[in-house]
Amino acid sequence: MATGKLTLKTIGALVKTDRTEFLWDEDLAGFGLRMTSNGAKSYIYQYRMGGREAQKKRFTIGKHGSPWTPETARTEAKRLAMMVGQGIDPASADKERRRIAVDLAFEPYANSFVDGYLKAHWKDWQQGKSLLDREAVPVLQRTPLPLIKRSDVSAVLDRLKDRPAVARLMHATLRKLFKWAVSRGDIERSPIESMDAPRGPASRDRVLTDAELATIWEASDKLGYPFAPMYRLLIVSGQRREEIAALDWCELDRDTATWTLPADRAKNGKVHIVPLNALAVAELDALATQGAPENGQPPKWPKRGLVFTTTGKTAVSGYSRGKTRLDREIALLLAQQAKEAGEKAHDMEPWRVHDFRRTVATGLQRLGVRFEVTEATLNHVSGARSGVAGVYQRHDWKEEKRTALDAWGRHVSAILDAPNDTNVTTIVRRAAA
Repeated sequence: MATGKLTLKTIGALVKTDRTEFLWDEDLAGFGLRMTSNGAKSYIYQYRMGGREAQKKRFTIGKHGSPWTPETARTEAKRLAMMVGQGIDPASADKERRRIAVDLAFEPYANSFVDGYLKAHWKDWQQGKSLLDREAVPVLQRTPLPLIKRSDVSAVLDRLKDRPAVARLMHATLRKLFKWAVSRGDIERSPIESMDAPRGPASRDRVLTDAELATIWEASDKLGYPFAPMYRLLIVSGQRREEIAALDWCELDRDTATWTLPADRAKNGKVHIVPLNALAVAELDALATQGAPENGQPPKWPKRGLVFTTTGKTAVSGYSRGKTRLDREIALLLAQQAKEAGEKAHDMEPWRVHDFRRTVATGLQRLGVRFEVTEATLNHVSGARSGVAGVYQRHDWKEEKRTALDAWGRHVSAILDAPNDTNVTTIVRRAAA
């Protein structure tokens, strides 16, 4: 067994043979270089955990070359020797480090949690999976579970502070994930142990009036792309903000005037078919053609790509800024209208984007739409679509949903001073101008 000072010179002088050779450092016990028969060189550290009767173990520090030089490898070998002196097995510690970095990284661990727990114990496990993928993974990414702090969880919940119901569900989902990890021995304690759940949403019954809808529609003109058409699609479809914001052209079909929301984007984890009424189609036509004349031919919609994006790669965000701008334009519009009418200006009562859904639901009821059709249209699983009824009721309400949204489209057209659907395109074009 050759010994000598491990330097670049002595390592460079080694001649490969038909077998693996070792050069052990004469100054630091256990530190050496291994050279295989094909000439590959790597630094190693050899040690025993226990007395001389214990079996020798070899820990590979790394291949010769950047970043491992004789000096950097020697420094690492000294660190390993110190670990052995403290009764810590470097090989076991490295294995645990790799397990933490790979197996306990949040993103893959969340997938394991879905497969190992949610699918077996949560009826709506798709909702939990969707919430983790959409809200938690972008923040926590591949952070190992043992390194996740309460402040990291707070960062996830802060994204949802304007959606208290979703924030509570996110907290409950993460609480269960960490509790499951503790029960499996993957972490010692949950980072959100004793952490209070976010406050639930206040009871709301805000329904926008027809006049308020018309005001919002007109004020949105000033926002331009992407918020103006996004708000209008929210008004005419009644769907959720996040679902509209991340809309992809591949989900849309102009020939059948339908939007197929995939399960992984739906809140309840189920595919949702949304019939597009004339107002919705006109808005999308304007986006597809960028307001250019159609020359008498139906415009062709793109086959793929985000409908609402400022980067071309990610869905539109900055909802709070968009809402603040819209509220400012609403105030200016109301002030101008009051001035022209010789009346005292008044502000619109506080409202939230989610009020669009409640307004559409209430409007459909006023138009005589059956309750279960209204729930199906908004993809809201409760009441008529939950419990035993949800198990045995498999009707998709496709035609009823189209009739309902067409009726809602005509109603919105009417409050925008459009007598019928034939004037819808004119309204959208006028607004875009």
